[in-house]
Amino acid sequence: MALPALADLAVGQEVGRREIAVDRARLVRYAGASGDFNPIHWNERFATEVGLPGVIAHGMWTMGAAVGVVSDWLGDPGAVLDYQTRFARPVPVADPEGATVEVVATVGALDEESRTARVDLMVTAAGTRVLAKAQVLVRLS
Repeated sequence: MALPALADLAVGQEVGRREIAVDRARLVRYAGASGDFNPIHWNERFATEVGLPGVIAHGMWTMGAAVGVVSDWLGDPGAVLDYQTRFARPVPVADPEGATVEVVATVGALDEESRTARVDLMVTAAGTRVLAKAQVLVRLS
């Protein structure tokens, strides 16, 4: 599959949108894969004792889930050259209903000389922005 063409893109153009479900079971599996067993990600009592609204998703899970929208649009995760964000708010994951992370990917800038684009991500949960200044630099054809 060919990468998206620079000529077919415009600043402000939406290139992807997704709702991503997360529940406690997914957090436990992510903890096992990442080695991050901090109890704020699985123990309700502990999370509330340290001042959180309850169990929260791993920040790196949120970041990785969000960039998946861009790598799927590209068709090649190797075309992601750089990805940066700040964690703005936690993603509370209630039990048993879980949570939904909403991602909208929009072209923020185009660079004809380097054949790259900056894709800006709006990442929210329950209407609250959870990642701030989430920007992905991608290679285009």
